[in-house]
Amino acid sequence: MLLSHFDYDLPADLIAQEPAAERDASRLLVMDRAGGGIEHRTFLDIPEYLRAGDVLVLNDTRVLPARLFGVFDTGKSVEALLVRPVGDDCWEAMVKPAKLARIGSRLSLACGHLEATVVTLGLHGRRVLQIPSGLNLRAILDSYGVVPLPPYIKRRAESREPRAETITGGPSETRNSDRERYQTVYAREDGAVAAPTAGLHFTQALLDRIRGLGVHICPVTLHVGPGTFLPVRAEEVSQHRMESERYTIPETTALVVNTAKQEKRRVIAVGTTSVRTLEHSAKDRGLVRPGAGDADLFITPGFRFRVVDVFLTNFHLPRSTPLILVAAFASLEATRRAYQEAIARRYRFFSYGDAMLIH
Repeated sequence: MLLSHFDYDLPADLIAQEPAAERDASRLLVMDRAGGGIEHRTFLDIPEYLRAGDVLVLNDTRVLPARLFGVFDTGKSVEALLVRPVGDDCWEAMVKPAKLARIGSRLSLACGHLEATVVTLGLHGRRVLQIPSGLNLRAILDSYGVVPLPPYIKRRAESREPRAETITGGPSETRNSDRERYQTVYAREDGAVAAPTAGLHFTQALLDRIRGLGVHICPVTLHVGPGTFLPVRAEEVSQHRMESERYTIPETTALVVNTAKQEKRRVIAVGTTSVRTLEHSAKDRGLVRPGAGDADLFITPGFRFRVVDVFLTNFHLPRSTPLILVAAFASLEATRRAYQEAIARRYRFFSYGDAMLIH
């Protein structure tokens, strides 16, 4: 299948630049896979499509405010996004400008609170940075780090000047809008460089309503990395290779999901990361296995879904792996039709945009 099959034209003004005024006030396009029907609702209506015994699987990864600014030892400005730890006191990072980040280069970040040295090259032009041992990195990120908003949001993440006591363990600053809203309300496990955006629409009150219906809500953790957003460069989609991302499935989640499948109850995945976590785990035996793993599963049309029955997602970029996954679940033709209708009705697209429920 060709990459061009997953292209579409999107007016720039439909790319959401800000979150909705309220999380659950976003719009919801509901697609019936069997009949092909489409409904237009609001996210607050989602309990109407759930029933007792359903299992709702959420990705509880938490986005780190890991974008830092500073200078090279030459005095030139630098930006570094810490992606993931790769060893003792080392982090893989996306450094800009990359051409100045040579091995041995030193970076002074976070107003001098973080000194780092480029020790080697990483994947896809990234760098591996060594930082001082024993450093309270989380406190530095909380005080000086910026939320790594996607590049199609054409503004810098809101931030305030940190107060000195945040570094020394005192009370932290009041969180700004992006730090709060580019994070799910159930985020628990630090490690993502981007939010699992389908979950941004939930509030605690809405989750309580869903539990009240008799729906089981279970977490998985997949730390969203830059590999999720790497462009597909091969015109033949099957030649693309996904970069692996670390995931964890709790024993309770595996038990609840597997029992639901045995009893013919529905498993509802929130976001492409939850889908890939569940399906990667079950790809060999058909059962979800508890524990940790590395998901590199690239789901394309023709894939046999073993676990997921219903799928909640946002609207994705053209020619992207998340869009290809949606087409695998709903069919390419149905996905095209839904996206055309969403554009005609001026839905908001991408991370801070509206949602789609495919059942």
